[in-house]
This record gives sequence, structure tokens and C-alpha cells, in this order.
Amino acid sequence: MLYLSPSWEKMNIDKNLSATTNILFRRPKAMGIFVFLILTMIILFVANQRYRLVVEDRRLEMSRILTSVKHNVDQSLKNSYTAALTIGLTINGDGVPKNFDTVAAQLVNSNRTLSAVELVPDGVIKYVYPLKGNEKALDLNVLKDSKTISAEANKAIESRKMYFAGPIMLRQGGMGIVGRMPLFFNNKFWGFSAVVIKLDVFLKQAGVYEHMNNRFRFQLSKRNPVSAKEEFFLPLFSDFSVAASETIDFPDGDWKIYVAAVPTYKPYLKIIFPTLFSVLLAALTGFLVYRVFKKPAELQLLVYEQATRLLENEIKFKTIFDQAAIGIAEVDSNTGAFLRINGKFCKILGYTEAELQHTNFQSITHPDDLKKDLRYFQQMRSGKIREFELLKRYLRKDGQVVWVNLMITPLWKVGDTPSSHITVIEDVTARIEAELIAEEYQYRIESLINTIDGIVWEADPETFNFTFISKKSEDILGYTAEEWLSSPSFWADHVHPDDRDWVVNYCTVCTNNLEQHDFEYRMIAKGGNVVWLRDIVNVIVEEGKAVLLRGIMIDITRNKRAERDLNHSFDLVNEQNKRLLNFSYIVSHNLRSHTSNIQSISVLIDTTKSEEERNEMIGLLKTVSDNLNETLLNLNEVVNIQTNINIIVEPLNLNKYIEKTLNVLNDQIVLKQAVVVNKVLEDVLVNYNPAYLESILLNFIFNAIRYSHPKRSPLIELSCHHEGQLVLQVSDNGIGMNLDRYGAELFGMYKTFNGNPDSKGLGLFISKNQIDAMGGRVVVESEVGIGTTFKIYFK
Repeated sequence: MLYLSPSWEKMNIDKNLSATTNILFRRPKAMGIFVFLILTMIILFVANQRYRLVVEDRRLEMSRILTSVKHNVDQSLKNSYTAALTIGLTINGDGVPKNFDTVAAQLVNSNRTLSAVELVPDGVIKYVYPLKGNEKALDLNVLKDSKTISAEANKAIESRKMYFAGPIMLRQGGMGIVGRMPLFFNNKFWGFSAVVIKLDVFLKQAGVYEHMNNRFRFQLSKRNPVSAKEEFFLPLFSDFSVAASETIDFPDGDWKIYVAAVPTYKPYLKIIFPTLFSVLLAALTGFLVYRVFKKPAELQLLVYEQATRLLENEIKFKTIFDQAAIGIAEVDSNTGAFLRINGKFCKILGYTEAELQHTNFQSITHPDDLKKDLRYFQQMRSGKIREFELLKRYLRKDGQVVWVNLMITPLWKVGDTPSSHITVIEDVTARIEAELIAEEYQYRIESLINTIDGIVWEADPETFNFTFISKKSEDILGYTAEEWLSSPSFWADHVHPDDRDWVVNYCTVCTNNLEQHDFEYRMIAKGGNVVWLRDIVNVIVEEGKAVLLRGIMIDITRNKRAERDLNHSFDLVNEQNKRLLNFSYIVSHNLRSHTSNIQSISVLIDTTKSEEERNEMIGLLKTVSDNLNETLLNLNEVVNIQTNINIIVEPLNLNKYIEKTLNVLNDQIVLKQAVVVNKVLEDVLVNYNPAYLESILLNFIFNAIRYSHPKRSPLIELSCHHEGQLVLQVSDNGIGMNLDRYGAELFGMYKTFNGNPDSKGLGLFISKNQIDAMGGRVVVESEVGIGTTFKIYFK
């Protein structure tokens, strides 16, 4: 504020008056014109700045209105997205909705924006709630209806995220907006989860009707996906110009909302009359200068003092009350009475200026906020704080509660007696109500999520840091939501160590490729037990980039146990079937052959008349009987292996048993000039039956010697390694075998493949049964003319 003290002014004039008075008073008319021109230039400059401020205020007000509308629209679309996601979660793994009507009723009843919710399998509307009033929408194929509807539906599928179609004329009547969320199961399109919002309800929730007044108008537009032309859905008012408006975009529906000043709103009207008045005042000032310069210097000093006071009052008035967009009042700091109030302050509280001047701030403050308000005010009066700001409530004249952001600034200097202060208020009722509604919706959504039989979660797509986890995590895994969110790497840290690397890599690849994924893995629960989970993950994409991961973890531990038990039973049945087939072969073939021979020889004995022939037949009968006995002994040995449940098992030194077997076969090794390389370490122990281990080693090493290649000396190598379990490997350079031809019968009873007359086809069969009885397995690799390798896996 410009302030010139009289003493300074007089001193300044005294210094300069003697030097300039003669010059100034010689040309009073020229000085008057000069003063008039200077003041006019200043006035025009101030008027121009004032006009810019008025235009900028109009733009800022439009921006503020658009910000409020955008917040409301974003909240409405977010609620719609949540509703669509919730409806989508009613679909089970078979693609069939469960409890659709119950969940839909809760959503529609709790969300005033929604007029209906739908499930649209394969693009055909099959489920609608409420059905009454929406019957005409049933069986509508959105992918084959009009070009516009199908184009917007396909856009949702291609983007794999929720897209809001419309405004369109709804089949059931009226204009509306349809939000469609594409659903994919196993990366295959299932259909849509959709919400329907009436256009009038959407605009009302957005606050368009609330802000529409005699100063501003709104317009909603969208570019037609087929014709690519911009279409408008609100009545066009005269002289509507896109260039003179403020806009906001909503990519989820490709909408634009315009706000523009009505043609009758003329900003220059606010400055034209003050400017004309100021120009007249400048002309009058020029005339007065002309007159003043004809009078004594004392008269000039008096005019200067009056002009200074006028300028001081004008600046003070403009600073406090010049068309402020917020409420401003000057308040007596001792009584709380209102001294001066601007129009915005009166409008916020619903009182006239006269009514407020007959009351005080204590009487219109909400009782619950008065104590805190007075505490801050006393601290300011005592000098502890210089100013303060707080959120409080006032009681309007009509009894309604209005929330304001209050700022108090004292007008007295530090150390002076408190006199008055400036109160500035901003109406934030709409924002507070919106926040309360948002909190209520958030509570409802969380309550609904916590009833889902699975862990619903959200996480950062780059770090996999979980930002939300439902309370179901405590029921399934034992971890509370607070424990889960306490560490950025909590999820990866508690994935089963055997699954951790591939699970994290798989999620990273799918997220980078923007692919939804559905996979199964194990996690370590709080009690230390292992829990199998099926994780269905949805990648939220914006502008071609993953911005959020959202999914649900389903406990499938029981299913995995049942699957494991079923596979185990299936393996047992298969093994028993194989054994039954072998026994069936023995009974039906070998035993029958022996009994047939005995019967035939018996007939011949009865019919022969020669004693010599009879003795010969008796000899043959004895041979057949011995063969039958041998077969029965072999069969008995196999039965004993397969039925012996009390097999003695003890720790055995594998290397020592190999050396023992090599000593037993020493004659064969020398005879064949075989070279045996034993690479098994001396401290290797196996838990095995001693007799079985001797038999297995004897059979496999003896076979490697027996079936050596005729053109080279046998080379046999024994070694041990680990493949998750201990493996004994017996390799040779013998004649090998054709596994494609004989592999399926290799371990069968009485199966021989090399034409060796000493082979009976029993050794490998017995060894295989002994290995199986000990819970192990045997694998063979062979190539004709190259050699054979047997791998014996110990349990």
C-alpha cells in the first residue's frame, strides 16, 4: 500500500517547489493535458490488466468446475469398474455365473449410479438385473448389432480393459452409457461383464446440472467410432465455440466434456464503466491540475493530500473485496462481530450482509467445531501463533451444515493490542461429501471382497509389491493383511523355494507381454505347511503399459491331494495289471506247455508196447517234470518278491557290494578279458535289502559281460550321481539292443532278444521286480552295436 506522510510530502515540495514552480505555473494548460494523458494511459493499462484478470478468473472458474466434474466422473467410472469386476467374479471355472442375482442386487441397491448390470457371454446379453424393465435387452448380440455398438464392443475386447460405450439409445428405452469389461478364461474370450448407467443419472452424478447456471453451459461429445465425426449429446446453445471453452477428456469412454461461458456473459462489462469513469476522473484531474497550477502552492499541497487518501482507500477496498472467488470478512477480534463481508461470504452461509453484521462467528459455528476454533484463536491473540488454518463447519441460515476451509490472518502488528482479523473461507462441502461417499463405497467393496472364497489382491507390476490384500489371506495362509503388506517382497519370499524362480520369471514375462495369466504354485503358510494356490491374474494396462496387477488366489490344496492320490492309485493299478499279465502269460503259456507235454507222454506210455520205448518216454516225462518244477520255483521266487512286505532294509556300502560281485564274477571277467572300471566312491551308502542288492548287481554286471561285442574286449563302467535321488549307472560297449523293437518287453519274464542259448529271460525280470519292491526304478539306454547303459534309481 502506497502511503506518503504529510511531513515527507511537505519537505519534498519545499525542496523542489522553488526550482520548478516558475516552469510549471507558466504553462498550466499544457500541464493539465499532460496529466490527463498520463492518467489515461495508466487507466487504460490498469483496465487492460483488469480485463485479463476477469478473463483469467472465468477460465479458472471453468477449470475448477471441470476438475470437480472430472473427480465425480472418475469416481462414478471407478465404482462401475468395481461393480463389473464383482459381477465377473461370480463366474466359476466352468464359465457359469453363480449367485448372479444376489450379487447384482447388492451392487445395484448400493450404487445409485447403476440402473442395471449384465453378463454377456460370447457377446449376447443373457443375464440382466433387474430384469423388470430390461426385458428387451435380453438376447441382444452386441457384436452383431449396429456398427457403432459392435465397434465399441470390439474395442473393449482388443484393449482387454473396461470400455464405456455411448451415450446410445438403449434397447430398453432412454439414453444411457454401457460399461463393458471383457472377461478371459485361460486367455480365451468368454464375454462381457457390463453395467448400464442412464445418461441423466450420469450427468447428475458428475455434477453437470449442479454447476449449470446463467453464466456457464456444458456439452458432452464423443467421436463416432464408425464415422469419426464428433457428436454432441446436450442441447447446443447459441454461439457455442469449442475454441472458447475448457475441456477434459475421458479415455475410458473417448468422451469430452466442454464448459463455456454463455453468450450473455460479457467480461468487458465489468471494466468498461469503471474505465469510462476513471477517464472522466482523469479529465477532471487534468482540469484541476490546470486550475491548481494557477493557485498558490498551498492549494497544490492540499489537492495532493486528498488524492493520496483517495488512492489509499481505493487500494485497500480492492485488496479485500474485489470480486473474490472465496468468502472474505473482517471480524472484530475482541467480540467476534463481523465488520465487513463480501458477497461470496454471504452466499456460502446464506445470510445477507446486514444479518451477518448483527451476529458473530461463534453463533454460526457448528457446536462440535467451536471449541477447537476458539483454542486456535486464543493462541493467535496471545501471540503463540501468527495465523492458522483449519477445516470446520458453519451452520447456514436454512439449517444446513456447510464445510469450509478456514484461514485466519490478524491485522494487528506483533506486540500490538488485538483489533481485527481477516477471515477467508472456501466452500468444500461437495468435496467432503464426495470423500464420505467414496469411503462408504470403499468399505462396501472391501466387505464384498472379503466374502469371496479366495484372496483378492493388487500389486505393482514392476516390483510385485502388494498394495492390497483381502482378509481371506489370514484364513487360507494364516498371514494378516498387515503382515503381508509390511514387506515389499513378502509374496516372493513365501513362495515355495522349489517354485519361486519359475513363478517369478513366469509372472514377469506375462506382465511384460501384457498377458493375463492363470497358473498354480505352492506357498508356505504361517504354520509352516504347504498350500497349493491357483492364481488368476489380470494385467491392468493404460497407454500400452502395465500399471497394475489384480488377481485372486484360490486354495486348491485339497484338489492337489486328491489328484496325487488318484495318480498314485492309477500307478498301482497299472503296475498290478502288468504283473497280472506276466502271471497270466506264465500260467496260460508255460504251465500249459508243460502239462500238455506230460499228458502227451502219458498217452504214449499207455499205448507203447516196447519196454525200450516206454523207458525212453519215462525219461522224457522226467525232463518235462523238471522243467515244470523249475518254472514253479521261478514263479514262487517272483511271488515272494512281490508279496514280501517285511523286507529287511539296512545301510549298505555300495562300493563294497560291487567289489564283492566282481570277485564272484572274476572267472567270467578273466575269460572274456573284460575291463571293469568302478568309479563309485567308497563312502556311498544305500538303504537296501542285502540279498536284493547282491542279485541286482550280479544280474546287470553279468549281462554286461555275457552280451559283449565279439569284435572287442568288454569295457564295463560303474558310476554314481544324483538326479534328485541316488543313481547307479552300469554302462558297457557290448552288442546293444533295438529298444524301439524290444523296449516294451525288455523286463518281461522269459523274454530273450539275442539268440543266446544260455539266456532264459529271467534275470532282468527278477531284478526289475526287486528294484520295484524297494521303491526304485530302472531306466535303459541302448544302441545296436554301440552298447547299453542301465540306470538304477535308489529310493
